[in-house]
Parts: sequence; C-alpha cells; structure tokens
Amino acid sequence: MSIVITGATGRLGRLTVEALLRRGIPAADIIATGRDVARIKDLADRGVTVRRADFADTDGLVEAFAGADRLLLVSASVPVDERVANHRRVIDAAASAGVSLVAYTSTTHADTVTTVLGATHRETEEYLRDHGIPGVLLRNSWYLENYTSQLPQILQNGAVVGAAGEGRISAASRADYAEAAAVVLTTEGHTGTVYELGGDESFTLTELAAAMSAATGRQVTYTDLPVTDLAQVLAAAGLPAELAEVLADADRGMNRGEMYTDSGDLRRLIGRPPVTLAEALEVALQKTQ
Repeated sequence: MSIVITGATGRLGRLTVEALLRRGIPAADIIATGRDVARIKDLADRGVTVRRADFADTDGLVEAFAGADRLLLVSASVPVDERVANHRRVIDAAASAGVSLVAYTSTTHADTVTTVLGATHRETEEYLRDHGIPGVLLRNSWYLENYTSQLPQILQNGAVVGAAGEGRISAASRADYAEAAAVVLTTEGHTGTVYELGGDESFTLTELAAAMSAATGRQVTYTDLPVTDLAQVLAAAGLPAELAEVLADADRGMNRGEMYTDSGDLRRLIGRPPVTLAEALEVALQKTQ
C-alpha cells in the first residue's frame, strides 16, 4: 500500500510521515510531497519516496501521485482566496492517478462554521464528496502549538490577547492530529467517516492564561478585544494584514464555540488520551530553558 502525504515540507505533513514510519509502513511506500523537496531530503535519505508537488500544477500533481493507493490532503497554507482552487486540483489529480481514498484535514464543524477559513474547508469537503472519490474528513480543532509557540512573547507582555471571549477551544497537538491521520491511512473502516478531532480537555483563553501562570509562576492575564482591534494588534506585530484578519476572524469563531468538540474521536483514533495543555506547556518551557 502506497500512501501520499501532501505538504510534507510543513509541520503537520512531516509529522504524519514520521507517524507512518512508526506504524511500520515501509519508507519506500510513503510518498512525501512538497514544492521545495530540498526541505525533506533527509526523508529521501531514509528511503522515503520524495516527489515535487505544486498545488497549482495539475499535471505535476498527477505525476506525483502516480501509483498511490491513499492520499492525505493537508489543507494549504496559501492565501485564503487560493485555497479551494488548490484543493480541488489535488482532488482532481488524485482521481486521475487512481487514488482509492483521500483523507482531508478540515476544521471542526466545517459544515456550520461561520469563519473565513471554515468556508474554505466546507467548500473543499463538498467538492470531495461531490467528486465521488472515497474520502475521510479529519476535522481538526486548533493546534496547542498556536499558543505554546508564543509563550516567550506572552510571558514578556504578561498577557494573552484575543477575541474569543469565553468560547471553549478543544486544541490538541500537531503530533496527535498526525497520529490520527496515520491511523486512518493505514487501517480499514474509515471511508465516508467525519471525525471531529480535538483534545479531551477544552479551555477558554482566560483558562489558557491561568494555565500559563501556573506553569511558569509568572502572572499572565487574558485581554479580550473586539475582532477588528485584534486584527490591528496582530498586523502591528508584523503579520500580513490578510493573515491578521483571518486569525482574528478565527477567534470570532472560537467565541461561537466553533473550535469546541467533545466527540472523543481523537482519543479513540490514537488509542490514548491526547496531549493536554499542561503537558504542552511543560514541553514548551523546557525548550525555552
């Protein structure tokens, strides 16, 4: 069984390749793809099949997917207005290459979310379903790393800043989402399933700040802003204006509970409790020392 991973040059794709290797999939049966294959040369050195794949090049995608049985479509990180078109090209190419199953990394409650990012996931899910190719939807909640990677700056400022109000967030680690993807790609019985994936212990951003205070012994508070103000703060911190607006809009969705799930799907897929916020903070602190 040959398995293609798109976006293997990114963090979630790379972690999925590693999870497949841990599960005993022969390296030669894993096809790791990305635009800049130099970034995954080390995987090629370990025997993984590495192929260049550009989401904008349909013919190149068909070549990259040749001989594959299953494919993980890791949602693109390009500008929002290009995401759906890129995803459609991947799905078209997978069908042309004879791929028998496409797993797509979507977002929690993609069928009902109101965010800009959510709309791109919903359109991709609809295209995959209408295309007729067998699929699995991996609806991932937020990443714990979205917060733990900011820990040094948060501690410096003494504040978590957001627009999520008291909305609960079922964040989990990238590694756990990658492990779930690897399980779906290597076992049977998942075709047509929608998995709502997230951590077992949800939290608000107020609780996130409290957890950071407890973990570090330093006072961290949560400052809740209007969505437009948060976008301005993020842009002032150096993010491109479009990305700042998308992330602020994501917080608006969190306020509406759109990143919350109590399905337990992630725990059942990976066969253990997902990494908790406290555990992720402990790891992040070790990296800063």
